[in-house]
Amino acid sequence: MSETTTYPAAQLVFELEAFDGPLDLLLYLIKKEEVDIYDIPIAEITRQYLGYLEACRELNLEVAGEFLYMAAMLIRIKAQMLLPRPDSEEEMEDPRSELVKALLEYKRIKQASARLEEMALAQAQRYPRIDSPISDLPRAEAELVRVDVASLMIAFGDLLRRIPRETLYEIGHQEITVEMRKEHILLLIENRSSVEFDELFADDPRKIVMIVTFVAILELIKIGILKVEQATRFSPIRLFPYGPVGRGELEAAALGESE
Repeated sequence: MSETTTYPAAQLVFELEAFDGPLDLLLYLIKKEEVDIYDIPIAEITRQYLGYLEACRELNLEVAGEFLYMAAMLIRIKAQMLLPRPDSEEEMEDPRSELVKALLEYKRIKQASARLEEMALAQAQRYPRIDSPISDLPRAEAELVRVDVASLMIAFGDLLRRIPRETLYEIGHQEITVEMRKEHILLLIENRSSVEFDELFADDPRKIVMIVTFVAILELIKIGILKVEQATRFSPIRLFPYGPVGRGELEAAALGESE
C-alpha cells in the first residue's frame, strides 16, 4: 500500500544561504541562544543542530559530510556528559573542551576575516572601481536573512522529528501544491494579528504536506506578505502579516507575487 501525493517539484526550489561549515552553524546557535561558549548546554545545542540537519534532509538540500561528522561528535559529547562522574579526587576533563577550543579558534579566524572585509569595503568606498559600483557591494543586512531562515529551519526540523512514523494507506490521487498551502496559511492568519509557527502544520501532519507548507511559508516571507518574530529566545516563533490579509493578498500569493 502506498500514498500517492504529487506536487510540482519545480516549486520546491528556493535559495538558502549555507553556513560555511559545522562550526559556523554551532557559533550561530550559541549566539542565538545567548549562551556561554565555555559552558555550552550540549543537549539543547545538539537538539537544534540535529533539527537543522533534519530540515535540510527533508528539503533535499545537500549536507556535507563534515556536518554529519559534527553531529556524531555532539551526540558523543552529550552521552559523555550523562555518564556518572567517578568519586576520585582526580578532576576529569570536560568532554566539551575539545569542541570549545575548536570554536574559539574558528571564532578568531571569522572575526579576522570580517575585519578584512570591512577594510576592503572601506577601501572600495574610497577608491571605487568603475566596473564595480558601490551599490553592488554586499550589504550588512544580507546576513539577517540567513539568520531568520536558519531559525525557521531549526523549528521545522524539530517538528519533523516530533511527528510519529507515518502509516501508509491506499488513497486516491491527491495533488498538494505550494499555492494550495499558501492559501491555507493566509486563511489561517486572515483577520488575526499573528499565528504560531506550529499551528500552520496542525491541519495535516503528513511529512510531504509539512514540507510543501514550509516552502509556502518561505515564499510568503520572500514576497513580503509575512514576517517572522520571536519575543524571547525560548518563546514560540510567530508569523505576522505586514498588513491586512484579505482576498487580494490571497490572489497575489496564488500568483506568487505581492501587489
